[in-house]
Amino acid sequence: HSHHPLQRTFASRLHHSFQSDTAIKKITMNVQQDDSFEKREAVKEEGVVTSCEETASMETASLEEEESKTRRCWTRFLAIYNEYEFLILIVLAILLAKAYPPLGDEYLAPHITATWIAVIFIFVLAGLGLRTEEFKSAFKQVYFNAFVQLFNFGFVSALVFGITRILVEIGALVPSLADGMVICASLPMAINMVLILTKTADGDEAAAIFNAAFANLVGVFLSPMLILGYLGVNSDVDIVNVFYKLFLRVVLPLIAGQVIQKSSTTVVQFMKAHKYGIKKAQIYALVFIVYTVFCTTFADGATDDVGVGNIFLVIFFQFALLCIVTTIAWFTMRFLFRDEPRLRVMGTFGCTYKTVSVGVPLINAMYENNPNVGLYTLPLLIWHPMQLVIGSFLAPRLKQFVQREKERLGIVDDDDEVKSKSRGDMEATNEMSMIDEAQPEQE
Repeated sequence: HSHHPLQRTFASRLHHSFQSDTAIKKITMNVQQDDSFEKREAVKEEGVVTSCEETASMETASLEEEESKTRRCWTRFLAIYNEYEFLILIVLAILLAKAYPPLGDEYLAPHITATWIAVIFIFVLAGLGLRTEEFKSAFKQVYFNAFVQLFNFGFVSALVFGITRILVEIGALVPSLADGMVICASLPMAINMVLILTKTADGDEAAAIFNAAFANLVGVFLSPMLILGYLGVNSDVDIVNVFYKLFLRVVLPLIAGQVIQKSSTTVVQFMKAHKYGIKKAQIYALVFIVYTVFCTTFADGATDDVGVGNIFLVIFFQFALLCIVTTIAWFTMRFLFRDEPRLRVMGTFGCTYKTVSVGVPLINAMYENNPNVGLYTLPLLIWHPMQLVIGSFLAPRLKQFVQREKERLGIVDDDDEVKSKSRGDMEATNEMSMIDEAQPEQE
């Protein structure tokens, strides 16, 4: 409180200095508070970001798991579809034919597209695929090959004809479906199915190749004669016209396919390179024929008198007949070819299996103007998947049977010798390696 000028000046400066220090401290505190607030906000933001990232990763994992489940389901569906493609397509074709018959009966011109183009296409491919060079093996197993052909064409068709006449007589089955069962029994054996199942069950592949090829070549002529012999020539069938059309649609394309196979290596190489696509094309051609056949059947009202109960009866009778003829063939070959296990396995399939790839176009060529053509085709479409199911069931058991019989008979095939030799080489190699490892220890 001094009134001296110097004192006042000093006091004033000291006061300003104190105020400045106080302001600086306040500013510093405010800055520190702001920094701590920013840090807290940053921590909050980091927490929010981390939480968002965790949520996003969980959502991504969930989506990946759903995609993985979808892929697994799709893979399973494709596997099932590829295994039963023909059966699935046949069912869809029949359902579509039932839904709107005029499409396949009129608008798609089945009298040209199905009965001519599709049939000729199928038999040209059949001619390209038949390996007739295997016919020379017939002289090695004459009795066995004769037995298989006679059983497949003769015994099976005669047995089915007799049983179906009894069923029609007692009223257990409608005549059209009974005739379809006889037609199915008169057809040659299936080529691909017999070959695949014979190979799977360790049967005689050479015998399978010959019998399948020979049966389909002979069946083009023999099957129509058997069918007409059993069912007779009625007003719907002009026998001269039937054989004329069969010659144009079936025999000539088959011969053309064989000529191309023998004369053009380019076509053979193309067939080998596109084997999968050609097989698919053949399946689709068959499905198209079946579709138009059932469109005609539904359009003409041929199924009006055939109820669902008759369809189930045909399924039951076809299954029972397939089991019966397979059992008879097995025990007959046990008596005739007791010490030939691989032949017996091949005969189990070859004696009873029927071809759908030749049967469907053959039936369509013979009965194109008959309203019951769909009912004539149905028993074959039932027999085909049944023989696949039964064959798949029997194949591993027949393979075990072949191995047991080989041991009993002391049979050693070339494959067994190769396997035994390779096994011996591996054991010798292992012994040498053990000796080499033991030598340093002895030293």
